[in-house]
Amino acid sequence: MEDTRGRITKDGIRIYEDVDFSGMRAAGRVAAEILDLVGPLVVPGVTTAALDDFITGEVTRRGVTSATIGYRGYQHASCISVNHVVCHGIPGAKVIKDGDILNIDVTVILDGWFGDTSRMYVAGNISRKAARLIEVTHDSLMKGIEAVKPGNTFGDIGFAIQSYVEAQRMSVVRDFCGHGLGRVFHSPPNVLHYGRPGVGAVLEEGMFFTIEPMVNLGRPETKVLADDWTAVTRDKSLSAQYEHSIGVTAEGAEIFTLSPGGLYKAAFKG
Repeated sequence: MEDTRGRITKDGIRIYEDVDFSGMRAAGRVAAEILDLVGPLVVPGVTTAALDDFITGEVTRRGVTSATIGYRGYQHASCISVNHVVCHGIPGAKVIKDGDILNIDVTVILDGWFGDTSRMYVAGNISRKAARLIEVTHDSLMKGIEAVKPGNTFGDIGFAIQSYVEAQRMSVVRDFCGHGLGRVFHSPPNVLHYGRPGVGAVLEEGMFFTIEPMVNLGRPETKVLADDWTAVTRDKSLSAQYEHSIGVTAEGAEIFTLSPGGLYKAAFKG
């Protein structure tokens, strides 16, 4: 679907109007509600396919559309990335075990608007290192969002995330990034989760995009498996990710995908 709303900056980034925020709020809320509901199902013994089946059922029940089913041949309503899988894990027969950590990523389309979000979950009892990784990843996302305000740059966002993560002796994945969205799934800008202050396009009120840092306990390098989707850490270290869809406001950022149930940070208890 071609997006013709608003205007385009010299960097190719669409600037939306005030009225467009309501569409993003509605789509983001549905995606976040689905992630709230799937949490209690994340227990040892469940398969990732069963989790995806539940998500598919919720998409259908709510009368929205999955943005991922049929996207470049993908056939699932979610990506589920377990342990050392960085992103784009394909749901299937894999059985979740006690101590596993997993990211669930959902994108829905409501009235033409895309709501894109992911968060971390745990099955049973996890290690202190895994719990710390999850906490640092969530906090890095929020620090990136705190850097969002008109006049700042995308480099400011990346620097806020990178400097915090590396101070915790973890690493930021560089092979994947956030992206613009609105009435299309992916559009400019590429939102890097590392960078230098003052570098990159200048933030303007009305920009819509995701921030979705992937953080590894080990080194940042990744590789994509033979299925052409699943990305894993090269050193097999644990990886975590959180994602919000946001809009730039006059004061800072509006988060479209906050948990309606207040479960965002609590998600690592399911």
